[in-house]
Amino acid sequence: MKKLAIDDGLLLSSAARLLYWQPMFSLLTIAALTAFTSGCSTAYVVPETPMPANTVLLSQVMRDRSSQPGFANEVMDHIGNGPKQGPALLTPRLLEALRKQILGKDWQGLDRFPGWTMHQVTGDVAIVDRYETGGLPPGQALASFIDLGGYGMETGQTVSIDQPSTLAPFTTDRVVVPLDSSVTHGDGAGTLASFHANSQRLADSFNRLAVNRLSGTKPFVVKLGSEVASSPEELVAAFIKLGLHVEIDDARYFANFGHLHYNGQDVMMPFWIDTEIQIPGTKSLFRPARTLLVPVSHAEYELEVRNHKGIYAAIAYYFGIDGKAEWRTMDTLDQGWVLKRKAHVYQDQNAVEVTRLTTVLLLAYLHQHERRPNLPFGGYYALGVCQDAVSAIERRMTGSVTLFPNTVDASLFDDSRDPEANTLMRDIPRDRTGKPPEPERVFGALPTSDLEQVTIPGLSADLKAVFSSWKNGTLAYRN
Repeated sequence: MKKLAIDDGLLLSSAARLLYWQPMFSLLTIAALTAFTSGCSTAYVVPETPMPANTVLLSQVMRDRSSQPGFANEVMDHIGNGPKQGPALLTPRLLEALRKQILGKDWQGLDRFPGWTMHQVTGDVAIVDRYETGGLPPGQALASFIDLGGYGMETGQTVSIDQPSTLAPFTTDRVVVPLDSSVTHGDGAGTLASFHANSQRLADSFNRLAVNRLSGTKPFVVKLGSEVASSPEELVAAFIKLGLHVEIDDARYFANFGHLHYNGQDVMMPFWIDTEIQIPGTKSLFRPARTLLVPVSHAEYELEVRNHKGIYAAIAYYFGIDGKAEWRTMDTLDQGWVLKRKAHVYQDQNAVEVTRLTTVLLLAYLHQHERRPNLPFGGYYALGVCQDAVSAIERRMTGSVTLFPNTVDASLFDDSRDPEANTLMRDIPRDRTGKPPEPERVFGALPTSDLEQVTIPGLSADLKAVFSSWKNGTLAYRN
């Protein structure tokens, strides 16, 4: 065995000193790391302020009311039922996720609900390989998939719209429903409600004129002055020929999936989708970058007809969560936080062409219902959401698509009766496969081009950061 030398003794002495000081070094190291990481890995806290006037977050309502027996279930029974929902139809798994957040008092999660990618949302519909092509069941009329007012398909008719409509005025009956003493579901009368009678007649007339092209439908015509129209686009052309002002707006809003009011205040209820785009400046040594969550948007075509006295009628076309692709009235008030942007404005012959294309798609959707009446959710998601038809027409009219998300399964649009609609739906980008959306569509879908106008807490800052990274060429997606 080797004897220890003087240097060995010095080595032992150094080792002993190291063992003596090791606990202190460990404590200092831990303290330093803790100090370093505390600023770099702090969990993101969803902002709750500032809020627009007369508006509260859903989390605040649920904080106040969730202890009331049955209230959470009452809310969930009503949300997801209203106009301008966008792709915010609540599937069973989404409803269960919402229920867990409310009952678990996950207020942070509730203010960014659900925070899923569109691939996760459309995958949850779980309809792949279950499409049925069996035709309408006995006794189920195709008319149940479109609103025609009193104009039946089986009856030929000529209707004059020279005089003001005699239909009933707008009412909030069955539109605004109290859930308890402090919470109501549904929005009251908007600025266009006073034109409801004329607008309802025009929406019914447009829908009935469109179905003239369905096999077995009796002829229906509309007279206006000396003009006679047998299709919606002919009626728009007649308005223009007679000197009325016609404008069709490609209108975009933040979708409101709640339509709730709390003690007279609007309840802010966006439906959040993960774009998978990284937000600059949010990555740390111990946390990946946050990704941009955006509220889904609602898109529709809004047609307004004006005579020398002002607005004559105003109606909107979109595919809704009721499974109907049709023209509707625009009576109810939009909550302020949903904003509004006119992405495109069509007049004159462009307005005629957009109207024609809505008829092409309206008929294609009816043929889908005729062949596949049992699609889950009335075909919503599988046949698209409100954006898909608008995207298809935008592509035809402008050469590009600036809407996100689109969910249509284009393979379903294969009916030989609808060659133009089939092409329209095949030509749009779709968000079903998990591929993240392009920034052009994320920002194009927003209801404002001025990001300072966005009043949802925390969203404006995230949008501006991502917009800058897009424009300076540093935009990145989740790894």
